[in-house]
Amino acid sequence: MNAHRNATKKMGVLVAIGLLTLNISPPAWAGRFDVETKLTASDAAAEDDFSVSVAISGNTVIVGAEDDDDAGSSSGSAYLFDVTTGNQLFKLTASDGAEDDWFGRSVAISNDTAIVGAINDDDAGSKSGSAYLFDVTTGNQLFKLTASDASRYDWFGTSVAISGNTAIVGKTGGDDGGSLSGSAYLFDVTTGNQLLKLTASDAAPEDRFGTSVAIGGNTAIVGAQHNDDSGSDSGSAYLFDVTTGNQLFKLTASDAAEGDRFGTSVAISGNTAIVGAWLDNHVANGAGSAYLFDVTTGIELFKLTASDAAADDRFGVAVGISGNTAVVGAYGDDDAGSSSGSAYLFDVTTGDQILKLTASDAALY
Repeated sequence: MNAHRNATKKMGVLVAIGLLTLNISPPAWAGRFDVETKLTASDAAAEDDFSVSVAISGNTVIVGAEDDDDAGSSSGSAYLFDVTTGNQLFKLTASDGAEDDWFGRSVAISNDTAIVGAINDDDAGSKSGSAYLFDVTTGNQLFKLTASDASRYDWFGTSVAISGNTAIVGKTGGDDGGSLSGSAYLFDVTTGNQLLKLTASDAAPEDRFGTSVAIGGNTAIVGAQHNDDSGSDSGSAYLFDVTTGNQLFKLTASDAAEGDRFGTSVAISGNTAIVGAWLDNHVANGAGSAYLFDVTTGIELFKLTASDAAADDRFGVAVGISGNTAVVGAYGDDDAGSSSGSAYLFDVTTGDQILKLTASDAALY
């Protein structure tokens, strides 16, 4: 968990910048990326882990800072920003925030509602986890979400996503299919009520189903990066019908191999899903990759790799998709020094790389 935590933290701001840019829609690619906005917290402090998680919807960005200390060491927080100006709108904290909750580990936003995960919250025992819904226009907390069968060491809130009136929350510690098999839950955003619980049809111990989640329309995708179908930790992802909770397809990479961690990141838009495999070794050791799938059929469309892929780039640690454009993060890329990081944009219809994004003030680590 700590390795992925650190990876996501290093990559967070860069992916936020890439997604910010996706929200701009001029007539051609030229000129779309000539303006960079860097976001920082108004009360930034050492080791806050600001940007451990990021998400965007419309003109609003949310950024998690799981180690912020407002309610005790590592109680955590999240920040809302205006995309058009880069101005901070609100700082979000849990109404019952406490030390080591890690509120902000995961964030998502859709229209006027945001969701924030707090994986170490202790309501149902040590590290049972929770998630919180907020009104984006006011910054007010709406509901606190917990699993109906919550128990200690569930890490509910490991991943969160939201689309319209439905939110999904993943927990890697669930044990329906054995220890750490994992599960995910659907909630009604307007009431905070739990709708359905999702588990893999072939759930097994240590799969960590719920490592990543995403939702688009009536389809949800859940990653299980430690699934072992093609060797230890080769990974997989699952598509579900949101209205019924029925599993639609299990996704695996066409060239899946041991240790790839396929499913460490997922995203969905329309009829296309993207899945990251950040430790894929097919280009170089630990270079990473990502895969595009047709949501209606479960068929793999393209495998994405960076044009300048190199060992230990960790391409695929974070992914996003909107319309016909996908973004993939590579926190280990070394253009501006060791692990300075980068992100890549791809055309979803062709699988072709469009642009590489790096920060104007990129530096090692």
